[in-house]
Amino acid sequence: MAVAFRTLDGRDDVLIDPDKPFHAASTMKVPVMIELFRQRAEGIVSLDEPLAIRNEFRSIVDGSPYTLSEGDDSDREVYAALGGTMTLGQLNESMIAVSSNFATNLLIEKLGVENVRRTVKALGAEGMQVLRGVEDQKAFDKGLNNATTARGLLVLLEKLAQGQAVGARADGEMIEVLKRQKFGDAIPAGLPPGTPVAHKTGNITRIHHDAAVVYATRPYVLVVLVRGIDEQKQSAALIAAISRAVFEATQAPAGR
Repeated sequence: MAVAFRTLDGRDDVLIDPDKPFHAASTMKVPVMIELFRQRAEGIVSLDEPLAIRNEFRSIVDGSPYTLSEGDDSDREVYAALGGTMTLGQLNESMIAVSSNFATNLLIEKLGVENVRRTVKALGAEGMQVLRGVEDQKAFDKGLNNATTARGLLVLLEKLAQGQAVGARADGEMIEVLKRQKFGDAIPAGLPPGTPVAHKTGNITRIHHDAAVVYATRPYVLVVLVRGIDEQKQSAALIAAISRAVFEATQAPAGR
């Protein structure tokens, strides 16, 4: 497990194994979104731009084609659009809010994975590595996986929360997308009901992550990366317990 916590005022932080590498799972979708908004800011793309929806991608190992399985995805909307189009903005919403793997691969193909990597490096998110899209089995078998550290995700979310990733307006839009994330069994579950939280989860077998900006009275960033727990309910409960402890410690009245 790794934990990275810092208040947005920079006055308090806790770092536990912040540079330990983990499979990124779906947390790698955050830098993909940042790259989308960066390219929009530079006039390269528009969120209203339509993109053809086709289910064929190329392995980074040998260029061979592979497809995604609808049954393994958390979203059906993109599959329903096969043969048609969706806008880049719609695909981004699916990628973040419901963690669509299909939308992720389409966006990575459009934006260029090398551009995502450059943006991650430029933002100083050390330990975060975006090599490929999702479900490239040949790459997985060779150990060519997207990776992250708690520190890397902490840096990305701090930049977004402070308007320093792309720009104040774009970063604010991205924060709003992250607030619409549908999976709330980890960090949000440890917060009082109604606490605004902008976050991205990541789950694969025996991996469970959540990375969040918590907009409490004293706002903060919290990243919890968990590896090795078989049952997702157990890992979710662990992350929620950490979230609850952090909230209670940071929001305690003065003198308590």
